[in-house]
Amino acid sequence: MAETRHDDMNRMKARVDVRHPALVMLGLYLGAFLGMLSETSMNIALPSLMEAFGVSAGTAQWLVVGYMLVIGVVLPFVGLLLKWFRARTLLIVALGAFLVGSLMSGFAPTFALLLAGRMVQGVSTGLVLPMMFSVLLEVFPKNKIGAAMGLTTLIIMFAPAVGPTLSGFFIGVLSWRWIFHFFAIVAAVALLCAIAFMVNPYELTRPRIDAFSCATSVVGFGGLVLGVSLVSEFGLSPAVVAILVVGVVAVALYGRRQLRMDVPVINLRAFAIPQFTTGAIVVMMNFGITLCAMYLMPQEIQDGMGIPAAMAGLVMLPGGVVNAVVSLLSGRLYDVIGPKILVRSGLVVSVVGLGLLMAAGTDSSVPYIIAAHVVLMIGVPLTMSPAQSTALAALPPQLATDGSTILNTMQQVWGAIATAVATVLLGAGQSSAVRAGAGHAQAFVTGSRFGFAFAVALAVVGFVAALRITSLSGLTRAEKVPDVEVRDLKAGKAAKPAVARERRA
Repeated sequence: MAETRHDDMNRMKARVDVRHPALVMLGLYLGAFLGMLSETSMNIALPSLMEAFGVSAGTAQWLVVGYMLVIGVVLPFVGLLLKWFRARTLLIVALGAFLVGSLMSGFAPTFALLLAGRMVQGVSTGLVLPMMFSVLLEVFPKNKIGAAMGLTTLIIMFAPAVGPTLSGFFIGVLSWRWIFHFFAIVAAVALLCAIAFMVNPYELTRPRIDAFSCATSVVGFGGLVLGVSLVSEFGLSPAVVAILVVGVVAVALYGRRQLRMDVPVINLRAFAIPQFTTGAIVVMMNFGITLCAMYLMPQEIQDGMGIPAAMAGLVMLPGGVVNAVVSLLSGRLYDVIGPKILVRSGLVVSVVGLGLLMAAGTDSSVPYIIAAHVVLMIGVPLTMSPAQSTALAALPPQLATDGSTILNTMQQVWGAIATAVATVLLGAGQSSAVRAGAGHAQAFVTGSRFGFAFAVALAVVGFVAALRITSLSGLTRAEKVPDVEVRDLKAGKAAKPAVARERRA
């Protein structure tokens, strides 16, 4: 019996023994919060920036597109960088870059310098996001991973939800420059936390750098994000189609190369583990729902309902608060009841919230919009944390960093695609309504409904994928999902658990 308890305790230990894992994660949490906050904070600020610098809507949109483009390019390299450089060093460099980028944008006298600062911020976010997930799996005990992932989901989902609120406040009370001044202050605090508490949880193996993988990664992921972002402005023009084709071909070549390498940049054989693949699909769909809603809602509130920017931000605040609470609860519930019920019910609630938003009109009351947003912000985080935990907990230690990088890359690339599709549908709906004689406000509401309908489709796809999620709880999975045999991974075979050692009473 004593031996059994000892074995259980060993299985519950963290992979890397640290006294205060929450402090180790503090710099990563703050950095990831800034990165995700920055992803949606520009949507509500674009009209002010267009006026301040005298640029068109298409040019101003590059503050969003360029940021996501850089993230999509940097993300696939994080796993390789962690094998070459210490995690603490990478985090300090990343947070320092975000601080510099924020100062560049906050004091920018020209649009070009503002855009350059956003690009530097994108480099930082691309480094920090996958590091947060992979380091979490190393420093927290297995029976605490669900709760820790809940806090991570709080950051990933809460930050985009409150981005418009903070931006609206700064624009209404101070100026758009204070958005970046705020970023700089928080980045400085995060940098100090990283210097004080961050550890190095990985061994440096310094594998050979494959130039072909690097080139196809940059061209592939960069081309996809760039191509889908340009569709909303130029449509499927020959140039845009060419960029998309080049991106798809490059990604295919990149994937083929990784599967043939002994030490790949990203080990795509993580997809041989069914629960990881299922969780990744659900995470991707759920993140697409979030970005679609965060893109459409601030604009619909302003252009469709005539509410000013500062008030529009306040309208979205209650949903952001609810998002935070549910994110924390979902992580703890995952440790108790597992992901199956949480993920499916979360997607159903999201569909209800999206349906309420689709039913909104130019004369809808502010309380109605707040209520619809709150319902959506219950469903989205209820799904996200359990889905992420399911995907990452299914991986053996040697695939943890690769799995984190894959998840974050898929989120950002799919987020860009989902936002672009929502933009195209918004424009199509507006044009259709204008041809039917609708005014500007009604046309914008009609276009928004097209975009929200696309988000509903994403939720349906996510629900179908979630039907394959098992009912094992976080604690049970930590005990029952042992390391995948390395030889199976190298051979590209489907992952099978190693035979559990028989326990004696």
